[in-house]
Amino acid sequence: MQNGGGMRKLTKSDLTSLHNAQVKQVIQLRDRRERDKTSLFLIEGYREILRATDANWKFEHLFFCSSLFLGSNEPTLIERIFSCGTAVSSTSEAVFQKMSYRDRPDGLLAIASQITRTLKDLEGGQKDSKLPLYVVAEAIEKPGNLGTILRSCDAFGVSGLIVCDRCTDVYNPNVVRASVGTLFTVPTVEARGEDALLWLKEQGIIVLAATPHATRELTEVDLVRPLAIAVGTEQLGLSERWMEHADVQVTIPMHGVADSLNVAMATTLLLYEVYRQRERNSHAPPI
Repeated sequence: MQNGGGMRKLTKSDLTSLHNAQVKQVIQLRDRRERDKTSLFLIEGYREILRATDANWKFEHLFFCSSLFLGSNEPTLIERIFSCGTAVSSTSEAVFQKMSYRDRPDGLLAIASQITRTLKDLEGGQKDSKLPLYVVAEAIEKPGNLGTILRSCDAFGVSGLIVCDRCTDVYNPNVVRASVGTLFTVPTVEARGEDALLWLKEQGIIVLAATPHATRELTEVDLVRPLAIAVGTEQLGLSERWMEHADVQVTIPMHGVADSLNVAMATTLLLYEVYRQRERNSHAPPI
């Protein structure tokens, strides 16, 4: 962010007061009610903000504290965001520490606009793929799990994540953090369970329910077909609605004393098996 060999002044005044209205706004956006009311949310961290920028996400305001930077690329990213017309403010370390929700902030935090997608918005991506693959996450309670599921969806090229009957909203700061910015690469929709089921059936997508009570292991089922993997709450698993309407139920083989896995870990294993079969064009017995 150089101008004639020096740092360009981005705002009329830097933020040095802990009682500034903008500081208060950032702190309020940690609350779900404020995020729902304003349709804004927080993105903190260089990697997360970079991925949002690469995805052409709309920023409302960017705050930075250069004394907290961990590398040398931050000024280039700040200049890139500023050049798009986003308000950018420098803060004192004390102010940034108060705004940050991380134990070890890296000096970058943004207010961004939420994007609201519908199930219909997923149809465009489906047309681009001969074998669409969705993940349905029902009533996930822990932001860390939802963020990790997003990372796995990104890693395996999932067509979209459908968050049903949400307990944690996808714009929770800890979801954004745990996703490491993959929230901005995976098309994500929040929907009611009955609407998601109807849409998947209309699209000809096979619904696979993951449950430790199934009799078939995931490796025994042909996953080389349009597919939606449904996973449920951390404690109770999938609801009766999803279990009853699933086309097939599978379990992940386990040989220890535990009878279930963390929902994010289970999702990753299920997606890997889909990837493995599709890469090798498996001829597993049909559903």
